Parts: sequence; C-alpha cells; structure tokens
Amino acid sequence: MDELILLRHGETEWSRDGLHTGLTDLPLTPKGEGQARALAPVLEGKSFSLVLSSPAMRARRTAELAGLTRYEIDPNLWEWDYGGYEGITTPDIRKQRAGWYLWRDGVIPGDAGHPGETVEQVGERADKVIERALQAEGTVVLVAHGHFLRVLTARWLGLPPQNGRYFKLDTGTVSVLGFEHEEHAIARWNAPVSGSPI
Repeated sequence: MDELILLRHGETEWSRDGLHTGLTDLPLTPKGEGQARALAPVLEGKSFSLVLSSPAMRARRTAELAGLTRYEIDPNLWEWDYGGYEGITTPDIRKQRAGWYLWRDGVIPGDAGHPGETVEQVGERADKVIERALQAEGTVVLVAHGHFLRVLTARWLGLPPQNGRYFKLDTGTVSVLGFEHEEHAIARWNAPVSGSPI
C-alpha cells in the first residue's frame, strides 16, 4: 500500500448539534451533501486499489457524492458504539457525570441496539481495517466516522487507541496516512476541501 486516504463523512443533523452518533443511521444534511460533493475534485484523477465504506448511510452517501461509486462495505468501519450515550451531547452527559470525557471515561451500556464499546474494542476493529488496507497495493480510501478514524490513526502510528483524542477531525475533510522511510506517518490531517488534489 502506498497511502491511506481517510474521508470523514459530511455533516448530519446530529454531528452539527454535537450529539454522539454511533450506530444511529442518519442521512447527510444539505450542507453535508455539499461537503461530500466538494471531495470529488480532490480525488479526481487518482486511481484507488481499494475503497472501503462504513455501512452507515452517511458514509455511503459521502462516498457516492465524492465520486467513489465502486466501494466495499466493511462493518469494521462503523463509528464507536456509544451505548447509553447515543444521541446525547457532552454537556448533557456531564449533568450526570461531572467532567466526563469520552476518551478517558468511556460509555455506559445502552439498549440491545447500542450495547456500547470500550475504546480498546474500537481499536481492535481499527487494527483489522489497517491489516486489510496493508494487503492492498497502491492507494486505499476509507470513508467513515470521526472518532473511529481518530482511533485508526492512533493505531496506524502504533499508539494506544485512547490517543485518538489528539487528532481532531471535522466533517467533510480529507486526511492522508502514509510512510516516511518505511515508518508509518501522517501526511495530511483534517484538511478542509479546497479543490486542490491530494
């Protein structure tokens, strides 16, 4: 593999409003669709050996609007399962748990549809995605979610999954992971789309 391009999906109502959105399957907002379309010229002219998308409609729609019509669904790319914090903002969680911080304090179990995951479990899924990407030749694209891609980046660098907290990632952005002298590195991070090729 030459490089790993990370696309965070475009805006949804919940991402806009700061609600934790793990397994809830929400569509893009009009702004999110615009963000996804803006990715197309950035990717134009590049060939990809493997394109993987989260099963979530917000990720699949981002891939399609970005011109990535040939992609595979990889369930390991789902966002962090926030359990009982699904659909709740950080300020609201802190009314019950003062000073709560996802990366340090984790989530509580929710209903059967949202049992919750530890950051280590998210890291295990990220490791599987990285292993699959490294088997490909050329450039690989992942279309997924903010917290998941942050965990994946930490794992790419050989860091504990909790260190994903250091990599802020906005909706509709492009990041690139690659190599420097055969060592894993970040080539570009959280880049807003400007139309310039990557």
